[in-house]
Amino acid sequence: MCTISTHNQRWFGSVTRIHILLDEAEKERYRRRAERAGMSLGAWLRQAAQEKLAAEQSAIRLETVAELRAFFASCDEREPDKEPDWADHRRVIESSQQSGLTPT
Repeated sequence: MCTISTHNQRWFGSVTRIHILLDEAEKERYRRRAERAGMSLGAWLRQAAQEKLAAEQSAIRLETVAELRAFFASCDEREPDKEPDWADHRRVIESSQQSGLTPT
């Protein structure tokens, strides 16, 4: 649940306050992380939100076939080695799964 209210304050201009419901353990975890970073809890939460927005904005969006082909071409240039065949992958997976089994 989130409550948003706007307050006009003489020192900060217009500010919006957001109330976030957290359980005590979650709040304390965030507070400790903020303290380690030398920040207030509010500043730490604002920074975390800004970082999340920046990460989403920097994500690659492939909207056309040409963009998709260009993306895969850049991947091929970056990783020139050929991937193993699926049958080889499967053998490695099955071997790994069986290595931890005990006879029954």
